Amino acid sequence: MIKISDFIDNIIDEMKDEIIESLQRIVRIKSVEDEPEEGMPFGEGVNQCLESFLDIAKSLGLKTKNIDGYAGHVEIGEGEEILGILCHLDVVPEGSNWTYPPYAAEIHDGKIYGRGTIDNKGPAIASLYALKAIHDSGIKLNKRVRLILGTDEESGWECIRYYLDKEETPALAFSPDAEFPVIHGEKGILTFMLKKSLNNLQSGKIESIEIEGGNAPNMVPDYCQALIRTDYPEVFRQAVEDYLHNNPGLKIDTEDKDGGLLIKSHGISAHGSLPQDGHNAISQLMVFLAELDIYSDELKEIFRFYRDKIGMEYDGDSFGCRLEDEVSGTLTFNVGKISLKDEEFIITINIRYPVTCELSELKLLLEKGIAGTGFLYEETSHQPPLYVEKDNPLVQSLMKVYQKYTGDNSEPITIGGGTYARALDNAVAFGPLFPGQEELAHQKDEYIGIDELILNTKIYAAAIMELARAE
Repeated sequence: MIKISDFIDNIIDEMKDEIIESLQRIVRIKSVEDEPEEGMPFGEGVNQCLESFLDIAKSLGLKTKNIDGYAGHVEIGEGEEILGILCHLDVVPEGSNWTYPPYAAEIHDGKIYGRGTIDNKGPAIASLYALKAIHDSGIKLNKRVRLILGTDEESGWECIRYYLDKEETPALAFSPDAEFPVIHGEKGILTFMLKKSLNNLQSGKIESIEIEGGNAPNMVPDYCQALIRTDYPEVFRQAVEDYLHNNPGLKIDTEDKDGGLLIKSHGISAHGSLPQDGHNAISQLMVFLAELDIYSDELKEIFRFYRDKIGMEYDGDSFGCRLEDEVSGTLTFNVGKISLKDEEFIITINIRYPVTCELSELKLLLEKGIAGTGFLYEETSHQPPLYVEKDNPLVQSLMKVYQKYTGDNSEPITIGGGTYARALDNAVAFGPLFPGQEELAHQKDEYIGIDELILNTKIYAAAIMELARAE
């Protein structure tokens, strides 16, 4: 007699082509947050992606609900309690230098390429077809299972707050938006701006300067530029050449533009929780600019502040805010955006701090770091840490499923990334990335392997049955 788990797995294997086509459909929708419109709180692209996903679910014969464009859910099963599966359909901006078009969902060498394939449209589709497989099997559940779909996870979490205000709160949940085996701890996430008004940007060699770089606080920026209007462009060109000669391996170049000289800094993008995996184009440019001695005193101060307090570090040590613990490791510090325009200088910073540390402690260190500099601190968002003990029944149940499919006996882990799991009291992150796989969320050439996509679907179906199947 065939096992129930094998029966479900066979159903999933038969749906393989459909799973791939559904993922391609929603990856082709550019769901980056945009200006709100009526009924579309996060813009047209995000709304289109939500509606398309729910249309796919309806075509599969599953119950759906759109919660005012803020979120949606797909539901199967019966019971008083709800098991939640927490995903999101919005994506960060694509960045540059992709090998394949970021919204084409092309398949190469068994991989589907595109923004959102791993973060988080691929896992959302895997979870959807896990529900479909269980629904078609006729297996009875003792809980309702809801695949909850957020729409601004990458920019503010207003969607999940709205959802939880309007709908029932799941009794337990997992979020397939991180890594395997099970994420039992997530660092606290603090995003803030350092702002400073400037009065005099001119010097003997500079008429004006504008700086712009980065796409989002939670991305390591791969590009930053400074537009300098000057009668002495050759001075800056030579400075770039000399700097590169003394610092081989860096990528900074120049071009004439708009009556000035454009200095362009090229880095390597990475997820904001893993700044060590990228190369920050903003920091690279600011450290270079700090080496020049041809600015007004105000400009010298801000460039040197950046060089001395931030530099190319990603642990906040020079800033004076380095924290660590045994559970989750060291704080990470990422400058995600920068702007100097109309005499206002803004640095946007994303910090991931250890799970046992207090926000109040971190803020005191930040205040000390900017004391006497003239910078003003402005907090834009904060997500408290998540920490669930390893012996928690939810953690143990998910570990059981993971070990069955992989044979991997690794321990639950902590991460610097943030998932919807921290929005609930009894939730953890669970996949989709397997140990040893390349982390490409928020980077160019993001992809999900087709084999991994199908395996994800089987694991999530098994997790649902483990947590919600009737005895």
